[in-house]
Amino acid sequence: MDKNHFQAEILKTLGQPTRLKIIDFLRNGERCVCEIFPAISEEQSNTSRHLNLMVSSGILFRRKEGVKIFYAVKHHEIFEIVDLAAMIMTEEITGRHKLLLAA
Repeated sequence: MDKNHFQAEILKTLGQPTRLKIIDFLRNGERCVCEIFPAISEEQSNTSRHLNLMVSSGILFRRKEGVKIFYAVKHHEIFEIVDLAAMIMTEEITGRHKLLLAA
């Protein structure tokens, strides 16, 4: 897989609302899957599917301790990507709002 395809895979993996909720929940550090799915209001099976995809994409790190599985963001730059997307979204909404007011 070349560089552009790998970058696209990471961005595509991040570009899903449930996964963004997971990333946001993991901002304060490693959490058990038993904490994640109730916090984001999703089914455990659906949450596990998203977590596994993010692990395979290199976004999350997984660690097992006894019967518990813990997840953490592998590269803290992921938060920067998500924050930049939020900033762009805010600027776009503000700009569109100003256009509507001017019309």
